Amino acid sequence: MTTYTFAPGVITLDPVTRIEGHLKIQVQVDDVGGQLCVVDAWSTGTLFRGFEKILENRHPWDAVPLTQRICGVCPVSHGLAAVKALDAASSVTPPSNGRIMRNFVLGANFIASHVLHFYHLALLDYVAGPGLPPWEPSWKTDLRLGAAMTQTLVEHYLAALEMRRIAQEAGAVFGGRLPMPPAYIPGGFTHHPNSGDIKQAKSRINDLIAFIQDVYIPDVVLLGNHYGDYFSIGRGPGNLLAYGVFDLDAKGQDLLLKRGRVENGSGAVLAVDLNAITEDVTCSWYDQSANGLKPASGQTDPQYPKNGAYSWLKAPRYGGQPYEVGPLARMTVNGDYTNGISVMDRHMARALEALKVAQAMKTWLGKLKPDHAVYKKHALPQSAQSYGLTEAPRGALGHWVKIQNKKIAHYQVVTPTCWNASPRDTYGLHGPIEEALIGTAVQSMTEPIELLRVVHSFDPCLSCAVHVLRPGGADQVVVRSR
Repeated sequence: MTTYTFAPGVITLDPVTRIEGHLKIQVQVDDVGGQLCVVDAWSTGTLFRGFEKILENRHPWDAVPLTQRICGVCPVSHGLAAVKALDAASSVTPPSNGRIMRNFVLGANFIASHVLHFYHLALLDYVAGPGLPPWEPSWKTDLRLGAAMTQTLVEHYLAALEMRRIAQEAGAVFGGRLPMPPAYIPGGFTHHPNSGDIKQAKSRINDLIAFIQDVYIPDVVLLGNHYGDYFSIGRGPGNLLAYGVFDLDAKGQDLLLKRGRVENGSGAVLAVDLNAITEDVTCSWYDQSANGLKPASGQTDPQYPKNGAYSWLKAPRYGGQPYEVGPLARMTVNGDYTNGISVMDRHMARALEALKVAQAMKTWLGKLKPDHAVYKKHALPQSAQSYGLTEAPRGALGHWVKIQNKKIAHYQVVTPTCWNASPRDTYGLHGPIEEALIGTAVQSMTEPIELLRVVHSFDPCLSCAVHVLRPGGADQVVVRSR
């Protein structure tokens, strides 16, 4: 259960639970027209990220298994970003079978993550769980569904555990295991598919499609019908960014979910210029000399304490602006979702994306050729500089690598939650979660469920954003009043 402390006008949620990792949210609440509303917000990643330093001077292929350890929920995305970066460095293109199985295993991870998010991380913000641990103690604020509907959703919560297992098994058919499949290698994939594999995978995908169509999407619609006001809560900056994911051709130019960006919620989809991406560290506990660098030359040198800083997350910016990433960004850029940007829109887009990916996975199985190659042999370059872009379930993910003397000289990872949960930048611009919280009405200072609903809609994953904890010392909660 999330603990809370508050001074007059200040609410601190530390830690925010039912997410991956450690996140602290602090908001300033004031009377706005007779209603308590959030007027300012601070998003704090409370652990240090150091994987970039761990990778230096290692063999480039080490990046694939090591970066998968960044996060146990979305390791496949890190493995794919790493192999794409190394593919580019070696100028190698995986065979069709390798590309398809890379996509399939990532798709299984997407579905497992989306089901996890709605049922096991976000749903309990809206319905009461069973009256026993781990569902108790809990807040009982603003529960709008009757007993029968609540019981149905709780039953679906339990069914979703089985669906997550099935999704993981589907990916493991080709990947060897999930999470952290060992099958991703530069140049392709390690597994050779056979007809038995394809039959097993197809059976599991059929089960997942049925669950998404018959249970998951209707449950999200049900929630939206009873919490319709959340279609106008939690907009954020309105900027959306997607790198695109699931290569449908050898060159990665045709994507199931396309690359693009949207400014201020407008309908126009614009091109993505990687040179416009920088990492701001003004309010992050990193050496200020790294401020505003592009990821290809970015540095991850901790500086704690640091005047004015309040997070271990950097602040990625595109053209100097904060951008939201994730299923809503992908589905909006792809033209599959056009309703808006809000708490409930994030849930709707995520559910619809799960169906789109699952249906695509079924078609990919029909394109696998058991007697064809899965890997293309190639030589590791002496020196190279490249990047790999993909999407994690939570949004745009990029790996940048520099190789010298056949070793990693520099590595930089920019994760989805660094985009979404970023702190302020040099110009005082809030990160997307911070901006989405501002303006949110709060009914209870002691049970501010509205804040959790906004934060959880982004599905933040701080284990992706921050990774290393100093051992020793007692647990403590520190609250700063303004």
